[in-house]
Amino acid sequence: MVYFDSWDEFVSKSVELFRNHPDTTRYVVKYRHCEGKLVLKVTDNRECLKFKTDQAQDAKKMEKLNTIFFTLMTHGPEADISDVSGKEQAEQQQPKKGRGRRQ
Repeated sequence: MVYFDSWDEFVSKSVELFRNHPDTTRYVVKYRHCEGKLVLKVTDNRECLKFKTDQAQDAKKMEKLNTIFFTLMTHGPEADISDVSGKEQAEQQQPKKGRGRRQ
């Protein structure tokens, strides 16, 4: 079990782990209320990578990691993730115009 201090290093090692073992790799997000910490774990049952944080701004980083893993899971481990970003994709989607009642 390896704890990472650097977010970028954690993400790169997690993506590398997924690409090497796409069928067995999984990730878990856990919030420890007693410590006030968010713990992210990526494992393939042989290697376990963990990142622990208590910063609220890291929640956005977690969202980006989630988007990266969804891209890899849907498009395969050879997918290009260089242009993946959760916030940019959300901004590109146009809001739907409702046909509800005017107030």
